[in-house]
Amino acid sequence: MCGIVGYIGINQAPPILLDGLKRLEYRGYDSAGLTVYNGSDMETVKCKGRISALEKKIDERPVSGTVGIGHTRWATHGEPSDLNSHPHISPSGRVSVVHNGIIENYQRLKAYLQGKGYVFSTETDTEVIPHLIDYYYDGNIFEAVAKAASRMHGSYALGVLARDEPGRIVAVRKDSPLVIGESAEGNFIASDVSALLPYTRSVYYLNDNELAVIEKGAISFKSAEGETIKKEPSTITWSVDAAEKGGFEHFMLKEIHEQPKAIRDTLASRVIPGRAIDLGFDAVTEPYIKSLEKIFIVACGTAYHAGVIGKNIIEKLTGIPVETDIASEFRYRDPIIKENTLLIVISQSGETADTLAALREAKGKGSKVLAIANVVGSSITREADDVFYTWAGPEIAVASTKAYTTQLIGLITIAMYFAQIRGAANVETIEALKKEMLLLPKKAEEVLSEKDTLQKFASQTFNHHDMFYLGRGLDYALAMEGALKLKEISYIHTESYAGGELKHGTIALIEQGTVVIALTTQESLKEKMISNIREVTTRGANVLGFTIKGKDGKSSLDVSNAVSAVFEIPRTDACLVPVLAVIPLQLFAYYVAVLRGCDVDKPRNLAKSVTVE
Repeated sequence: MCGIVGYIGINQAPPILLDGLKRLEYRGYDSAGLTVYNGSDMETVKCKGRISALEKKIDERPVSGTVGIGHTRWATHGEPSDLNSHPHISPSGRVSVVHNGIIENYQRLKAYLQGKGYVFSTETDTEVIPHLIDYYYDGNIFEAVAKAASRMHGSYALGVLARDEPGRIVAVRKDSPLVIGESAEGNFIASDVSALLPYTRSVYYLNDNELAVIEKGAISFKSAEGETIKKEPSTITWSVDAAEKGGFEHFMLKEIHEQPKAIRDTLASRVIPGRAIDLGFDAVTEPYIKSLEKIFIVACGTAYHAGVIGKNIIEKLTGIPVETDIASEFRYRDPIIKENTLLIVISQSGETADTLAALREAKGKGSKVLAIANVVGSSITREADDVFYTWAGPEIAVASTKAYTTQLIGLITIAMYFAQIRGAANVETIEALKKEMLLLPKKAEEVLSEKDTLQKFASQTFNHHDMFYLGRGLDYALAMEGALKLKEISYIHTESYAGGELKHGTIALIEQGTVVIALTTQESLKEKMISNIREVTTRGANVLGFTIKGKDGKSSLDVSNAVSAVFEIPRTDACLVPVLAVIPLQLFAYYVAVLRGCDVDKPRNLAKSVTVE
């Protein structure tokens, strides 16, 4: 969840490190810092707060040098403070370390090092790392890092700088993301390629337990035993502009508006009228798909909500039983995985720690794993048997928007592919669904153009402390995501409920003025949801209703006189409605958060990529 950058080359390191840290702000952080070798010694500047606070300190006490490491910290062990900020330095001043992850056996290592005379000054788990490297250091920083890594349990991506070997940075990873970049003007390490885009498009991906030695004009990769590993670079095709705001006030608003393009890109070459879908899987073959008896969908947060919708659609189109699980629960409940079971994991970053652990748990029990992810070369995509890439492009805002909609596209496409192979749906049904899918980008643009209702309702309700989302069927799964978006970025207590559960306790919370978001987009459940709306409005609820445009151009929600406002979704196949209906939910959450003065792109306590359990 923390962000790491490092640079060694011919240019001044501090501006490059600060720029890289800014590009990693979306990961979430509470402090920042950097270490630079100034020609004779290492200088470290770090502080609690935003990168602007770090810049101010550097302006007051400039540092210079052509090699350095930087870090943004999201606190796990030890409160956010100047002292607990990274980089951490060994007592001798010989070793500086930046770390993303958690060292699970740090207390045991700490006690061991204290017995050797080492003194600790912070509450962090990370502080054991420079101390342990210092303990092993005898003039070869690579060997010291390798020995230290062999004793650490947990997850980590490390950037290490030694005062006595300033011509190299050593990096190592285990269960936390780390990429290496190369250019004619120097070489880099970073938690994410977004930090490197202005400087290079040529990157290498480290696998678990691999180390890299980065020098000004060379990069070498080694195993923990010191054996050389050959790697080929990957070329990043994202543009720098794709990671900038492009004239929008916030990244989140920009990414909401990028959804028509993201949907179009994810559909491209996969959903073509008159042509059978071919996803090109190598391990999830046609015979295997025909033999499937059960599917697990495992994910966290927004991706899990996409999985709940995917479960409904896959079961409807294929007849295969599907079970959805929160990744952090899946691995600890000893899931029953038998032959002919498929695990589908969903992760925007491809680095989500709990999802990665679930993947490994399932593979260890003999299941094949199909991943849906956005980031090429990420840990999950490398370890899965097959991958469906969502071509959403970089998503910078912490609250996911276009990643979610493209995950839905991925799940629907996979459902159609499986149904086609198993003969569970006829050609006419699949072709009709494909036709509607290809209209989604245009209809998404239509949704984005009709935001006045959302802005007005947000302006009337943004100061409330509680809101409730109601829905049935796919609308309930959608309500879960809508409620999450609002609570993530506005800090309003928000809950989602199945409409049928109102009488089982929830309705006791409804009183005069209570804000309710009611989703009524599923025609087969419309009448029952209208009854639920009447149940809350007669008790004084202030309701924003979402529905499908009527065939005659009139609203299909016939209780408009009972609700405060209605937002109409363009008509499409029932399976596809969530792709369109989530967009106004995202916009409503955005407008509420802006009106409340919240930090929309970087909500408190949250990180984009959760790389620790």
